[in-house]
Amino acid sequence: MPKNSKVTQREHSSEHVTESVADLLALEEPVDYKQSILNVAGEVGGKQKAAEDELDAEDRPAWNSKLQYILAQIGFSVGLGNIWRFPYLCQKNGGGAYLVPYLVLLVIIGIPLFFLELAVGQRIRRGSIGVWHYVCPRLGGIGFSSCIVSPGPALGAGTSLPRGRSRGWGLQTRVLGRVKGREGDPLHENRFQLASQGHAFPTLKVSCSVAVAAFLVVEAECEKSSATTYFWYREALDISNSISESGGLNWKMTLCLLVAWSIVGMAVVKGIQSSGKVMYFSSLFPYVVLACFLVRGLLLRGAVDGILHMFTPKLDKMLDPQVWREAATQVFFALGLGFGGVIAFSSYNKQDNNCHFDAALVSFINFFTSVLATLVVFAVLGFKANIMNEKCVVENAEKILGYLHTNVLSRDLIPPHVNFSHLTAKDYTEMYKVIRAVKEDRFASLGLDPCLLEDELDKSVQGTGLAFIAFTEAMTHFPASPFWSVMFFLMLINLGLGSMIGTMAGITTPIIDTFKVPKEMFTVGCCVFAFFVGLLFVQRSGNYFVTMFDDYSATLPLTVIVILENIAVAWIYGTKKFMQELTEMLGFRPYRFYFYMWKFVSPLCMAVLTTASIIQLGVTPPGYSAWIKEEAAERYLYFPNWAMALLITLIAVATLPIPVVFILRHFHLLSDGSNTLSVSYKKGRMMKDISNLEENDETRFILSKVPSEAPSPMPTHRSYLGPGSTSPLETSGNPNGRYGGSYLLAGTPESEL
Repeated sequence: MPKNSKVTQREHSSEHVTESVADLLALEEPVDYKQSILNVAGEVGGKQKAAEDELDAEDRPAWNSKLQYILAQIGFSVGLGNIWRFPYLCQKNGGGAYLVPYLVLLVIIGIPLFFLELAVGQRIRRGSIGVWHYVCPRLGGIGFSSCIVSPGPALGAGTSLPRGRSRGWGLQTRVLGRVKGREGDPLHENRFQLASQGHAFPTLKVSCSVAVAAFLVVEAECEKSSATTYFWYREALDISNSISESGGLNWKMTLCLLVAWSIVGMAVVKGIQSSGKVMYFSSLFPYVVLACFLVRGLLLRGAVDGILHMFTPKLDKMLDPQVWREAATQVFFALGLGFGGVIAFSSYNKQDNNCHFDAALVSFINFFTSVLATLVVFAVLGFKANIMNEKCVVENAEKILGYLHTNVLSRDLIPPHVNFSHLTAKDYTEMYKVIRAVKEDRFASLGLDPCLLEDELDKSVQGTGLAFIAFTEAMTHFPASPFWSVMFFLMLINLGLGSMIGTMAGITTPIIDTFKVPKEMFTVGCCVFAFFVGLLFVQRSGNYFVTMFDDYSATLPLTVIVILENIAVAWIYGTKKFMQELTEMLGFRPYRFYFYMWKFVSPLCMAVLTTASIIQLGVTPPGYSAWIKEEAAERYLYFPNWAMALLITLIAVATLPIPVVFILRHFHLLSDGSNTLSVSYKKGRMMKDISNLEENDETRFILSKVPSEAPSPMPTHRSYLGPGSTSPLETSGNPNGRYGGSYLLAGTPESEL
């Protein structure tokens, strides 16, 4: 650079030197664009902010390794929902009939949108607020809505850890003791021998005695259900009969909630530097425990019946729109779409990371985990169904013997090969059909049950209780049962921690990026706030609030957020432009499949899903499954008026930022950063900030004095014009949602997306 240049004078003199943009560009040395940054941005009253953002992007923390990042994404996406929500929906919706819609929707909605979130986070290197403000300022409210929706599932996961703690530690001293204590009971042995052909298997159904003074008293609630079901609802949750009956705080769960959020706070207080290391254990340990449970579950008698039930599709269920709606909702929850955690984690990646491979890998592992957990649950359900079916045979055989002794039934109705001392389910079914055919008029008065294994397999435990009860019943038949109860508890902790850490990242990262608040103080404040809000879920009626948050308050806002994300990238920013920039970032062109999914299929499917969800809420009032103590059974109840008001408020608050930000920016009541041109040029340690250029200066800066002399910082590349099209040299940029022309440098986050 000439010694008399104004830039040189500034560097060697403390006096103020005035220089124009033209002088700067004319006298500056050729720019090394890999080491320089040109940021075109701007906000009213924030001219220096663009320069600060660029420095932040360079100083942004990064993952120590690719493995750490993958484990973090797996830990966030694979959570407690894979253990209880997926198996429950699979059983509720016909086993194999649910797997087919889930796989289809995972391919056409889940993987493409997961890839989209990974790509925009990695490209822009900001949290959800910054990403969507850049892509389309008028839809900048998407990021704020993500931050509002995220705490709901995190609070649900946080309160599930205390449930797991009570379940794990209390199991070994209560349920296991009751089961093992009844194995030597002669009455228990003789009753069960009738159905199990001489082999005495302990059944949890009759082990409900508790010691009161010197006497054994049978718990009526336990006797009507089962020891594990009783322990879950009464011992662990101490649940009330309805959401209106608060019942006060469960102090044991309250203490565990405090411990859970303390662990999360320590894990995330330093950002990915601290949370990344936690993922090595929290993401891998659950797979070890699940594999052990699966091996033991497959050895249980009747496990094959449960697994066959899981993989047997029912066509009538597959055509039910409700099954598809619930499958789509589970895809969103399973992959963490719309919560902001996926974008936050990917924003710490290098620009050349292969996020295309990451999307496919994490999605496959997520689905594999759901299937693995469901195999364990259905293996145990097959065992339990056989036990309950044999008990049904025993009870109804006793009724038939009573009718034979009182001559209500003739002995001629009993097939000659039937032996009541070794009665099988097949023999009972044959005898049942004969009696029903002969005594057709009076058959209903006999009170005999068909005792079909299929009926037992179709009986489901609602929501979270399915996995907890199924896993607990499996543990009662493990050698060293107390040890496995502790392993189960640790597995729940690790699954919950992974989800909570990812959700906290989805909240803290965009807020810290946007408002520059102190990371440690803000993170601790979020954890403290989450603990106090979580007290709502550790009441005796807290499980019903978990249902409200999981099934209703987060579902509709989450669907709206994800569909607007898709529209913002595919239709406003431009699918062709986005695919072109992905090609530059990845070094190869993504499959045409993603072009069509983002542009047409995914938005259409999500629009149908959103419409179906709204119609469903209008046709079927929201409700929950309540555990009625007197009946020892679940009953579906509708939410009362005050709960409905709370539910509507939660949905409205979660979606409110989207229309508010849109209106404010549409009527220019809130700046979108497009009315001020702020240029930050950095080379080495030298920074120039030029803003509020006059019209002539701005034209000279962009076009130079002669259009042909204009500098061309963008490397020559071929633009992506859609599937199957040729790609001529790009001569002009398409305007995006933030700027009116394409004069951005490649090499900065803002220029690359």
